[in-house]
Amino acid sequence: MKKTLISAVLALSVLSAPAQAAEKLTVLLDWFINPDHAPLTTAQAKGFFAAEGLEVEIIEPADPSMPPKLVAAGQGDIAISYQPTLHAQINEGLPLKRIGTLVETPLNSLIVLKDGPIQELSDLKGKTIGFSVSGFEDAMLGQMLRSVDLTIDDVELINVNFSLSPALLSGQVDAVIGAYRNFGLTQLEIEGKPGKAFFPEENGVPVFDELIYVVNKDKTDDPRFEKFMAAIEAATIYLTNHPEESWNAFIETYPHLNDELNRRAWTDTLPRFAKRPSALDEGRYQRFAEFMAEAGLIDAVVPVDTYAVEIR
Repeated sequence: MKKTLISAVLALSVLSAPAQAAEKLTVLLDWFINPDHAPLTTAQAKGFFAAEGLEVEIIEPADPSMPPKLVAAGQGDIAISYQPTLHAQINEGLPLKRIGTLVETPLNSLIVLKDGPIQELSDLKGKTIGFSVSGFEDAMLGQMLRSVDLTIDDVELINVNFSLSPALLSGQVDAVIGAYRNFGLTQLEIEGKPGKAFFPEENGVPVFDELIYVVNKDKTDDPRFEKFMAAIEAATIYLTNHPEESWNAFIETYPHLNDELNRRAWTDTLPRFAKRPSALDEGRYQRFAEFMAEAGLIDAVVPVDTYAVEIR
C-alpha cells in the first residue's frame, strides 16, 4: 500500500512539474532578414530550434558592421558574418571563432548589363566600376583584373554607396563589384535590363564561404552551440527537401518580403546553403588567408585552428 501511494505521489509530482525551460540564444544577423537566412528562419518556423531545447532570438542589426564586434564583446551569442571579414577581424585582434557555415559559396560578383559593351573581363579597360565597400572588394576586383592582364589603374572606381543596381541601370557606371548574384541579376531582369555576372572564384580569387556563424573564441565550448548547429543542419535538409513549404513559412512570418525578387532569390540561394554547416574546410580558409595577406589586407597568416573550429 505504501509503495503504491509513493508511486502515485511521484507520478503526480512529475506531471505537475513545469517543463524544463528552453535555453535562450541570440543570433545577430549580418543584414535585414532575407532569403540568405532561410536555414535560420526555417529552424525557427518549423520547430528545429525548439526540438533542441533552444529559444532563439534572431536580431536584425541597426549597423551591419557591428554584430561580430558585439559578440566579441560578449553582447550576443552568435553573429552571422563573412569569411573575408573574419580574417580581417582576427588580424585586428578580435576574439572570434567560426563555428559553422551558412552559405558555402561566394555570392559576391561583378555584374554588367548583358547587352552592354562589356562581354569579357578584358572589356573593362577604361570603364567605370561602382563599389560600396573598399578593402576586400578592391582586392577581389584587382585579382579578377589581373587574370586578364589588367590592373586597378586600367579602370575608374566610383563609390555608389550601396546603390549598385541603380547605378548600373542609370548608366552611372559600366559595371558594379560586390553585387550578390542571387539578388542582383534578378533585380536587373525584373527591371527589364538583364545582367551578366563574372564570378570571382572563376577569375583568380580563391573560393570562400560567403556567410558564416561566429562566436566569442572563449565560449566555443558552450553546449548551446552544438544544439544550434544540429538544428541548423536539420533545417537546411528540410529546406532542401521542402522548398515550397519553407517559403510559405517564411512569408507567413515576414509577409513584407512576399514579392518576386525574394521568391526567386529563395530558389537561387537554395543550392548554396551548407548541407554540413559544422564542417570546416581548413584548406579553403588557409588559401583565402594567404590571398588576403598577399593583397595587404592582413598582416600575417595565422593557424586556421586559432579562428575556426568544427562544433560536434
